[in-house]
Amino acid sequence: MKAHAQAHVTYKLLYHIVWIPKYRRKLLLKGVDTYFAKTLRTYLIDTYPDVLLEEIGVQVDHVHLMMVIPPKYAVSKVVGDMKSNTSRELRKKFEYLRRNNVLWSIGYFVSSVGMDEEKIRKYIQYQDAQDRGRAQLVLL
Repeated sequence: MKAHAQAHVTYKLLYHIVWIPKYRRKLLLKGVDTYFAKTLRTYLIDTYPDVLLEEIGVQVDHVHLMMVIPPKYAVSKVVGDMKSNTSRELRKKFEYLRRNNVLWSIGYFVSSVGMDEEKIRKYIQYQDAQDRGRAQLVLL
């Protein structure tokens, strides 16, 4: 990853972010996952144009993201906004999601990605196959 520059700051901040649906329900089915990704990308472009979504992995019961978030934004604010916006848009579009008062579980996991960027990328890209036991990921 290259360093990014803005007024008065140069940064190299890459985050691995994971969150789950409430009660780890398997809600992000085929079609919902692609709509989620499209909605998230559109929201970020409109609201946070300098936040970069590097990788996205959507499984039926959790979401993995690799993002560059500038230091002028609090990670908690960006994640909270993403969760609330995607919840609202998904529940508008899909009838079966409207029955749930809350789509996402409270909280999330975030980790800064240091020198292991390539390992995290591979992990996100192959997470679905790993969960199903069809692939073995070698992290050297």
